Amino acid sequence: MTGPDAGFCGRCGAALAGRPATVCPACGYQHYLNARPTASLLVVDDAGRFLALRRAIDPMAGHWEVPGGFCDGFEHPRDAAAREGREELGCEVQIKDFIGMYVGTYEFQNELLPVLDCFYFASLDPAAIRLDPAEATELTWFDLAKPPKMAFSTMDSALVDATRSLLSTK
Repeated sequence: MTGPDAGFCGRCGAALAGRPATVCPACGYQHYLNARPTASLLVVDDAGRFLALRRAIDPMAGHWEVPGGFCDGFEHPRDAAAREGREELGCEVQIKDFIGMYVGTYEFQNELLPVLDCFYFASLDPAAIRLDPAEATELTWFDLAKPPKMAFSTMDSALVDATRSLLSTK
């Protein structure tokens, strides 16, 4: 295991004295548990509604989410947000202002991992959307001021901050 419950050094295989952050007693390698970066889109229309997708996969299959996902190695979150938009929505998205970063958790391969979720406002042509059925089973538009409970707490937090941001500019 390399996550929060790592018991052995990923470099030499020696038993670790504790959970990360720790140092391998055999080779001195320093093990840390860092948050995995993600990038998500908040597509808001002129009526003050945001685009939400119903997750097709676990964790949290069947819950509402906004488009997004993990950044690839050395990929800037802004670029990851645009890529995730293309992959999940099947269309080009225009990345707009940065909303914020939020620390959360994501269950992956039976480990609860820390994530650092980066959220951006985005725009697109709604008629061009072609959902990837492997990612989402449906889409809808919710009132930004009255969102449903989202799949991940970071999304709930980003929606609150996005609403505040948009209200302060009016």
